[in-house]
Amino acid sequence: MWLVRPAQPDDLEQILEIAGTQSARLSSTLPKQSEALAQKIEHSVASFAGRVPAGEAPRFLFVLENTATGSVDGTAGIDARAGNGQPFYNYRRDALIHASHELGVSRRVEVLYPSHSLTDQTLLCSFSIRPELRSTEAFELLSRARMLFIAEHRDWFSSRVVVEIQGVQLEDGSVPFWDSLARHFFNMDFETADQYSAMLSKTFIAELMPPNPIYVTLLTEEAQSALGRAHAMTAPNFELLQREGFHAGCYLDIFDAGPVLEARTDSLHTLVTSHRKTLHGRHDEAGELCLIAAGEASDFRCTLTHVEETLDDELKVSVKTWPVLGKSAGDVVRIAPL
Repeated sequence: MWLVRPAQPDDLEQILEIAGTQSARLSSTLPKQSEALAQKIEHSVASFAGRVPAGEAPRFLFVLENTATGSVDGTAGIDARAGNGQPFYNYRRDALIHASHELGVSRRVEVLYPSHSLTDQTLLCSFSIRPELRSTEAFELLSRARMLFIAEHRDWFSSRVVVEIQGVQLEDGSVPFWDSLARHFFNMDFETADQYSAMLSKTFIAELMPPNPIYVTLLTEEAQSALGRAHAMTAPNFELLQREGFHAGCYLDIFDAGPVLEARTDSLHTLVTSHRKTLHGRHDEAGELCLIAAGEASDFRCTLTHVEETLDDELKVSVKTWPVLGKSAGDVVRIAPL
């Protein structure tokens, strides 16, 4: 079975292995260095336990575990507050009208404004999975388990949720938007800046970037065409998030101009369709395949199983699901259709 649970320090080496894959490199918030990743896991453990230091925001990291082998095959995260106490920078896409009455000329010019308006909104992040599991039920479980966690701990999170989608990167590793704009202000390539972002934050980028609006017409044609476009490898996650209720707004990632998706937390598909049930009986594989979550905080567990709902608000699930969730008859779980 597949299980999503909070990351633990013992998962470090396996997460580092995942972080080295091409899929994980699409996650700028998953550190690729052992020390930085260990600190991220420690902060997550403290967040689940409610022991986050004053002035810091909870940051939760989950892993996808194959219960048959014990292997960790994916990660997914939630930052309760984007920026984690610092400004969370993006570019806001807008336009100006340049006009001359005397010449009879009027032109609409697209502009990018540095913005931190999304600061303190809940952020989905650190999503990575082994390539062979993309477009599988495990992929959807890993992503949507976070929504069930939010549903069970609703007061921990903000009224809106955002997620940054990796932008265009060419086969030779170049990033058109970065190369056209940010590279002029930094003596580093995109990969290096992305690593710093994972270890620190994107604040250092914004602090060194010009605070002035960026006229899109001054960027290269490749950079202009990359605005708001997602990396091809993110397509499965992009489509899943759209089904969840996310939509692309006017904000772009400050590194690569990838789209920033937004949604009202209480309108997320998984939150709307999920509901609580009481475990009652056991049965073999039958009924509807659903996500099923149980436990609070560090005891949170989420898996996939076939369920059978009764008229008296009770639930029968597959025999093998009970020990995975650590629950028994009379315990309350939350389910959502796959």
